[in-house]
Amino acid sequence: MKTIELSYSLTARDAGPQAIRNPMMEVLHAVRQHGSIGAAAKALGQSYRHVWGALKRWEAELGRGLIVWEKGQAARLSEFGDKLLWAEQQAQARLAPQIEALHADLERAFAVAYDDSAHVLTLYASHDDALVALREHAAAQSRLHLDIRFTGSVDAIGALNEGRCVLAGFHTPPQPAGGAAGGKPGLAQRTYQPLLQPGRHKIIGFARRSQGLVVARGNPLRLRSLADLEGRGARYVNRALGTGTRLLAEELLAQANADPARIAGWDRTEPSHAAVAQAVASGAADAGLAIEAAARARHLDFVPLVQEAYYLVCLRSALEQPPMLALREVLRSQAWQARIAQLAGYEPYRSGEVLSLKQQLPWWRFARGKKAAAGGT
Repeated sequence: MKTIELSYSLTARDAGPQAIRNPMMEVLHAVRQHGSIGAAAKALGQSYRHVWGALKRWEAELGRGLIVWEKGQAARLSEFGDKLLWAEQQAQARLAPQIEALHADLERAFAVAYDDSAHVLTLYASHDDALVALREHAAAQSRLHLDIRFTGSVDAIGALNEGRCVLAGFHTPPQPAGGAAGGKPGLAQRTYQPLLQPGRHKIIGFARRSQGLVVARGNPLRLRSLADLEGRGARYVNRALGTGTRLLAEELLAQANADPARIAGWDRTEPSHAAVAQAVASGAADAGLAIEAAARARHLDFVPLVQEAYYLVCLRSALEQPPMLALREVLRSQAWQARIAQLAGYEPYRSGEVLSLKQQLPWWRFARGKKAAAGGT
């Protein structure tokens, strides 16, 4: 059995009835209709040599003859060629509604490319329910289309620095540990500081959200912190390395002088807040660190631990580009801020404002003698 590969093309002409086109089927249909390779080639607007060569290539690939080649006789399809054409016609007839719908969806999607009032913004971001809501809201309200790829916070900023996206989303506690003068740098500082450079990066306010322990209804193990996991034999479900939530968990345990190696399930990871909550809901784990919205969606209990800031970050060169301006306008709108306030555990936080790295991430300390501009927004 040969595999089926679908493709499409953009054309300025009207292609007629909607169908998934296949060059081989078009040639077979033309040969049947016109009775010769030459006439079929003329009808298709192609050369005899091209059509003849294509038929030979297809016969070699399929291991079957498509045309009965008899000297002095009109060209006709082989039995296999007839069955291929019949099968294709049957499939096209059965799938006509789906094909028409797919064609319409593709046309709507590509219409954005020709609409000067529409914008597309590629965003790599730590998984967040509010961003999913923002994608729907922005497309409906301002013709701004967010192409979101969910990944870890560290990986998202890395993608921004490598030019794979225009915007990144990451989250961090409002006062990361270890940032005070003379203090030992905390994990958040050691992770994010090498990735974000004043003067090169600009951060944009987005939201505050509640992160904490997702537990079963009634919190049967009476968990109040991550440090409780070890003493009460709780089965934990973690997030992957490179995610902001994993970083937060490690930071909280370090503050409590707790050893992650002694927590059952520390090495078990899930790809999202929703997956962590589902693991608890299914009974596969007793607790996991996630956002409040994920717990409430599955009717689980939630033990709040931190109220963290979620930021968007871009390069300075992109800040005044039309897609970024459109995004900032959406974020500043009352309609969006009212919508995000309805999400469990969320509140708008200086949404759409360009913020200072030094003020928002206070572990930034600059060497004396640097120009004042180095600590700007």
